[in-house]
Amino acid sequence: MIVSPSLLSADFGYLNKDLEMINASEADWLHIDVMDGVFVPNISFGFPVLKYVQKVCRKPLDVHLMIVEPQKFINEVKDCGAEIMNVHYEACTHLNRVVQQIKAAGMKAGVTLNPATPVCMLRDILPDLDLVLLMSVNPGFGGQKFIAGTLRKVKELRELIAETGSNAVIEVDGGVNAETGALLKAAGSDALVAGNLVFSAEDSTAAISTLKSL
Repeated sequence: MIVSPSLLSADFGYLNKDLEMINASEADWLHIDVMDGVFVPNISFGFPVLKYVQKVCRKPLDVHLMIVEPQKFINEVKDCGAEIMNVHYEACTHLNRVVQQIKAAGMKAGVTLNPATPVCMLRDILPDLDLVLLMSVNPGFGGQKFIAGTLRKVKELRELIAETGSNAVIEVDGGVNAETGALLKAAGSDALVAGNLVFSAEDSTAAISTLKSL
């Protein structure tokens, strides 16, 4: 299982310590949620923080833009060292164009679906995607309860990926723990985003290892 701890739940008073923990752990990626207070009802952090993270973190950066008009910031995301740039289906009027621009900038292209958006909306774009992120909570805040219907969506997306010949990785974000992680793996997930589970644990590296071994 690919594990992508969420920076949103880190202790920003000791950010360097948390990043070094990620470096030493079995984490595959570092998930970074950029929120604008418009697309989602919260504000997280911007590019100055990402530039600092880039200097310290040795894991690939999995950057998730929860913002309006994410296409305006493709170059900035690339300059912050992102390997994956993830945009919301709901925020992109011209999604195909945005996906191609992300790829042209040298990053892997991901598209996120909110809980109420059906996976069938991605049928035509799936062959061009490297990753699909399914939100298993409503985006904007950490620590929310896992939405059980996500398991059905993962199964539907796995079938759609096979039908379209896509190589997209299925990632899930929200309410992930050992129990929901095991259910998501059984449904067909490839990658899990975990925030509170990792950063509130007494042993964060062990929490990451538990997900990694699912």
